[in-house]
Amino acid sequence: MSGSVLISPEELSAEMSAGGAVLIDTRAPDAYAAGHLPGAVNIHDIFTYLATSTPEGVAAMREKFAAVFGAAGLSGAETAVVYEQSMNTGFGQSCRGYVLLSYLGYPKVKILHGGFAAWAAAELPVTTDPAAPQPKAFPLSASGAGILLDLEGMKAAVADTRIAILDTRDVDEWIGDSSSPYGKDFCPRKGRIPRAVWIEWYRMMKPGAAGPMFKSRDEILAECATVGITAKTPVVLYCFKGARASNTLVALKEAGIDNVRLYFGSWNEWSRDPALPIETGFPGPAGLAAAAE
Repeated sequence: MSGSVLISPEELSAEMSAGGAVLIDTRAPDAYAAGHLPGAVNIHDIFTYLATSTPEGVAAMREKFAAVFGAAGLSGAETAVVYEQSMNTGFGQSCRGYVLLSYLGYPKVKILHGGFAAWAAAELPVTTDPAAPQPKAFPLSASGAGILLDLEGMKAAVADTRIAILDTRDVDEWIGDSSSPYGKDFCPRKGRIPRAVWIEWYRMMKPGAAGPMFKSRDEILAECATVGITAKTPVVLYCFKGARASNTLVALKEAGIDNVRLYFGSWNEWSRDPALPIETGFPGPAGLAAAAE
């Protein structure tokens, strides 16, 4: 894929040999300790961080991750390569890392396609030695701000029927049986953001010899066509906290759908404001889904 943000294990191995890559392991610390790519820095907060899209929440997120990525050794000259265990076991956390780095304006970001599982399947080196990165001044920039929507931007997107609102959550969340992956009643309300269409995030991937991989461009566009999304459709994605939707965002961009943005606060934020409308009930033809205030 032209301009792909995905990098294969073999390509990454060559880039590591040439120098200039900073590897970011997004897995839990125990998984990292059991074995990771040589030199990789463990930043599990990429996955666990729950953001709100208020001005204060956005400022806190920018400050935190600029400091974290700077401590990992990113100055703008290096290529950041983010990975998780595999593309469907980390809830899209490597892709969330890509989105965060892009939002902060970092110029060179890649995702290890297939994650640690693909690296291990290629029989490439693994170590248990912790990394000792040299901290750098992270080049915080506003150049990537357009990749994320805040709450006000999401309200405007919902009101604009030219924009597709794409829910990427698991089926139990989409039908309103559960409010989150953290438990059925983690959030105060269950349901969907009005006008949303649904493609469960798993559908962007398929099995491969080294584990799940993103589908081809045409396969991804075929999935999108099932809900009326074409290569020219403006799309806003959400999930629970922006991880699974980040996985789908990468898939859509790889397929050439360029006008794609992420509502980072996602259902965790939207559902907690009782003034915001939601849809409940079993989704179906017009009139079967009930709007709730």
